[in-house]
Amino acid sequence: MRLTHCQAALAAACTLNFLVFIYFSWLQHQPRNSRTRGPRRASATGPRVTVLIREFEAFDNSVPELVDSFLQQDPAQPIVVAADTLPYPPLALPRIPNVRLALLQPALDRPAAASRPETYVATEFVALVPDGARAESPGQLERMVEVLRAGSARLVAAPVATANPARCLALNISLREWTARYGPAPAAPRCDALDGDAVVLLRARDLFNLSAPLARPLTTSLFLQSALRGWAVQLLDLTFAAAQQPPLATAHARWKAEREGRARRAALLRSLGIRLVSWEGRRLEWFGCSKESARCFGTVAGDTPAYLYEGRWTPPCCLRALRETARYVVGVLEAAGVRYWLEGGSLLGAARHGDIIPWDYDVDLGIYLEDVGNCEQLRGAEAGSVVDERGFVWEKAVEGDFFRVQYSESNHLHVDLWPFYPRNGVMTKDTWLDHRQDVEFPEHFLQPLVPLPFAGFVAQAPNNYRRFLELKFGPGVIENPEYPNPALLSLTGG
Repeated sequence: MRLTHCQAALAAACTLNFLVFIYFSWLQHQPRNSRTRGPRRASATGPRVTVLIREFEAFDNSVPELVDSFLQQDPAQPIVVAADTLPYPPLALPRIPNVRLALLQPALDRPAAASRPETYVATEFVALVPDGARAESPGQLERMVEVLRAGSARLVAAPVATANPARCLALNISLREWTARYGPAPAAPRCDALDGDAVVLLRARDLFNLSAPLARPLTTSLFLQSALRGWAVQLLDLTFAAAQQPPLATAHARWKAEREGRARRAALLRSLGIRLVSWEGRRLEWFGCSKESARCFGTVAGDTPAYLYEGRWTPPCCLRALRETARYVVGVLEAAGVRYWLEGGSLLGAARHGDIIPWDYDVDLGIYLEDVGNCEQLRGAEAGSVVDERGFVWEKAVEGDFFRVQYSESNHLHVDLWPFYPRNGVMTKDTWLDHRQDVEFPEHFLQPLVPLPFAGFVAQAPNNYRRFLELKFGPGVIENPEYPNPALLSLTGG
């Protein structure tokens, strides 16, 4: 039987529909990842770097020019502009999907993820680009990626051709001492940190694993955190151009930016637990307690300050204030003819290394009770608190029958003055606080007193102070340092 043309066409159509049905049924039973493999291969050829712009001033910036310069090199370049709050005046950013504004301060009307910067980054790498830079030639970010992939540094950087291009620095951080020390990099262009303007590229997972990935000032924060982890940065022989219309062109804008930058930097260092920055040439910057502020730690329980539990020692600003107070008090006592001597942990610090013990939180001096009347400040303290012409506060301690000199009315770092008197050749006192050094001792240790370097000056100390200290604390106390209350917390961690 012969088929007509119509019958043949109908059979072919049925066969095609059957094959299409078979194909789609097979496709529905394939794993999801195998069905999306094609698009994944296509996306892998796209941008590998997100440009992240964080360091700019809302009131005066070149961010639109910066964004446009990268889009000219690659219209699909992912760009994130990150700010704490909505910039004002508003930024003139292109309204395209690959340019996004990230507001990092949580808000009631936005989900939690909206304030997390990693929400906006889907690439393997991030380039932190400062305001005032611009992309002028194609492929710069890709070249940085290749260097990062090929080397052992965790960050690579390219200077920006501004008046302050980046240079290499060494950076050593001691959290225990609350200190960051900068110096010349011994192996530039590999270094610990940069000073100046640079584009910094690193893996997104590294950036967002930092505790404060986008804290400002951005490079200060970034290198403090990366150097502490032992990550090196490599400064490349690759330069980004400066903006054609640089930000902060007026004197007023520069003044405002410098003022706000200093405030941000001080707040950052305090939040990260850095109280002292040492620069090249031994220039020091202090961030912490002053006469106008409260001290850096609260009430001490069990002779063990809170910072010891954090693995830190006394903040350097507090040690500086204690040295200043001790020197001043000793000067007043000597001028008044009050016999005094280094007591307790202060004498131990002087004997051990000529200074306050690095984890101590006050200074102790013994005085002769009969000499109290010789000193105007101590006589005044008998009746109530006295603030002298230097702002130091002299008072009777509330804990017992002894005197306390505080650094200021706001800052209660202090020197304690313990009045002793002789009884049958033994020095004793009326108030005992169950401290380890609270023991009586023969008066011959004070006859005569001897000079001993302490905290940057020379103080009076008991003669044969080794035997004196071993009487108070036990044998070998100078050679075997320990925290004040090892039953609560031991220096050795035991």
